Amino acid sequence: QVQLGESGGGLVQAGGSLRLSCVASERMFRGNFMGWFRQAPGQEREFVAAINWPGGNKYYEDSVKGRFTISRDNAKNTVYLEMSSLKPEDTAVYYCNPVRGGAAIKVPLYRSWGQGTQVTVSS
Repeated sequence: QVQLGESGGGLVQAGGSLRLSCVASERMFRGNFMGWFRQAPGQEREFVAAINWPGGNKYYEDSVKGRFTISRDNAKNTVYLEMSSLKPEDTAVYYCNPVRGGAAIKVPLYRSWGQGTQVTVSS
């Protein structure tokens, strides 16, 4: 059973910031790379960022480099996504999921997803 709970989304003006959180079950979280994905209306879900276990290495999609920061709190089974300098094109539902490492860093480990958290950036 997939146990992922995303939160922290909201409506923000362009240039603003948000911090997203995702709490996962210990089974899904411990020892795994964790990733953030997003899906805009009418588009496929896309990779945003990932962090390895226990958290020394981070990976970002080019479109968010320098603006987003992924981190994790292993004591809380939680992964975060700090988003700054937000743009209208960042508007999407954001999801987390464990990911495969290496060349498959952008591939989610589970087919099922949490409910996601909506981020809306107004211009």
